[in-house]
Amino acid sequence: MTPQTVLDFWFAEENQPFWFQKSDDFDQAVRSRFAGLLAQAAQSELSRWRDSLHGRLAEIIVLDQFPRNLHRNSPAAFAHDNMAVALTQEAMRQSGFADMAERERHFMLMPLMHSESRTIHALALELFTRHAAHALVHEEQHKAIIDRFGRYPHRNAVLGRDSTAEELEFLKQEGSSF
Repeated sequence: MTPQTVLDFWFAEENQPFWFQKSDDFDQAVRSRFAGLLAQAAQSELSRWRDSLHGRLAEIIVLDQFPRNLHRNSPAAFAHDNMAVALTQEAMRQSGFADMAERERHFMLMPLMHSESRTIHALALELFTRHAAHALVHEEQHKAIIDRFGRYPHRNAVLGRDSTAEELEFLKQEGSSF
């Protein structure tokens, strides 16, 4: 499989409605085509993809987006987040990053949005402002939750974490989870 296979699938017009929506059919399509690839990426076996920005983007999608489809409602959905953050941190320093299409930069930066680190979100806010302004409001929403709680309360049950009373009250609000 090549990075282009991942990018063609992910950015296909018919798949875009499922980027931020739950769909059992889309999850199954990701599972049937890319479960083995995620296993390879998790073992750092796709390092050759990092020779190009688009290859790095494909690896980031495999590590950051696909687990959320393959392992929905499971701790495994978040298992590769830190690896994806590290790949993003390296990618944004490469020449040509700013010249990528905005939607490509958006998904290159998504691991930062998924992070539960206040430090990472401070960087993410700056990068989304400069490189993916159309998604800035979403980063601001994510950052506000991390600034308030230091984590995403909606992940607590899946990750076996106890929720505080304040988090439980927050989770009753519309828009409290993603």
